[in-house]
Amino acid sequence: MSLQIYNTMIRAKEEFVAKQPGKVNMYVCGPTVYDYIHIGNARPMIFFDVVRSYLEQIGNEVNYVVNFTDVDDKLIRKAEQMNSTVPVVADTFIKAYYEDLDGLGIHKATINPRVTENMDNIIAFIKELEDEGFAYEKGGDVFYRTGKFAGYGKLSHQKLEELQFGIRIGVDERKESPEDFVLWKAAKPGEIYWASPWGDGRPGWHIECSAMARRYLGDTLDIHGGGQDLQFPHHECEIAQSEALTGKPLANYWMHNGYIKINNEKMSKSLGNGILVKDLRAQYKKEAIRYFMLSTHYRNPLNFNSETMDQAMKSVERIANAVTNMKHRLDTVAPDGNGPVRESVQQKLDAILASYYEKMNDDFNTPDAITSVFEWVSEANLLLQEPVANPAELQAMLAAFDELNAVLRLYFEEKAELLDEEVEQLIAERAEARKNKNWGRADEIRDELAAKGILLEDTAQGMRWRRK
Repeated sequence: MSLQIYNTMIRAKEEFVAKQPGKVNMYVCGPTVYDYIHIGNARPMIFFDVVRSYLEQIGNEVNYVVNFTDVDDKLIRKAEQMNSTVPVVADTFIKAYYEDLDGLGIHKATINPRVTENMDNIIAFIKELEDEGFAYEKGGDVFYRTGKFAGYGKLSHQKLEELQFGIRIGVDERKESPEDFVLWKAAKPGEIYWASPWGDGRPGWHIECSAMARRYLGDTLDIHGGGQDLQFPHHECEIAQSEALTGKPLANYWMHNGYIKINNEKMSKSLGNGILVKDLRAQYKKEAIRYFMLSTHYRNPLNFNSETMDQAMKSVERIANAVTNMKHRLDTVAPDGNGPVRESVQQKLDAILASYYEKMNDDFNTPDAITSVFEWVSEANLLLQEPVANPAELQAMLAAFDELNAVLRLYFEEKAELLDEEVEQLIAERAEARKNKNWGRADEIRDELAAKGILLEDTAQGMRWRRK
């Protein structure tokens, strides 16, 4: 089965065909870096990284661009609150973004362009629109002439006269039409600004992505992604800006992830129910956060609550236990082994992997792909119960898991940690107590270690320990 992607533009799945075989250009709208990212930001971050990683897994080279909006009204207000400057605020929260990125097991984009580093490019883009009659200047502001672009509304499937605008500025009497949107804002006293043909100012929200997507990926993207909330007006405005100049589709495939609710309520500042990723990471392992995000199809809404996260923690713990037990068994078995992988074992692994690829090819169906991971867990546990282990089979099992986990990343190998001297002594004392059949003392030591966050496991291959 070839890869099928649900294209928001046509409201249907269609076969994915890259413009250039083996090379995919992908642009996803990134954060406005005026604060720490919240759980709503994390969903597209995780999901589109999965899309990128899966495209690479099936043999593509992916040029993946995620922008930073590092100047706008929010950053200006934040700089005032912090008694700082817009560049310092942006640098602070870009650094925090990368920490959260790593803390969620997400790979860095190919490039993260910043608005402030693309100002000449943005100004030139607006000038082209003005020269072509798609933009006009009034009082130092520049507006897009929406009515001139016949295709406006085609992504959100709305008619121009029916559109309700959620633009970041209110209706301006200087506009030729209420639907027109701002491309360039004249600077107010004390604000950060750049020189332009229309006077000092800064870009509007929508123009930055059109300009940067064109600069880094060309006139037509293979995939343009973002949250469902960006369909309108942001992506609709991007299309109008870009296609007015190029006469070509801005993107061949449009992908949008669904909303996140908190305890079945819409996440909003007015309700005060937002959750920052840095706080979420302090409470839950990144594997559990990823599991939560990927256990629901990306186009469906996602509801966050403590019960769901507790279940996610248990699920990834089950996966981790199977993997670590398999690795431990392989470490303790004789290296010469018992011959090749049995046909029955290989057939099961082939079926699990085939199911994984089938589900991922069906519009990145991560919930069903996770089912394949648990099928692997079941087979791994059955194999571990056999009294005699075959190293070749253990290695084949682990290789199959690595293939499943390369994209989903529901398991991360813990870094080896040295036990302190006290814990080492307790483990040695427990081993001696068991040798002398002093089971009471052995149990006491187990409980004492558990209180210190050290869990002991007695296996057929010897004692194992791990941190909680």
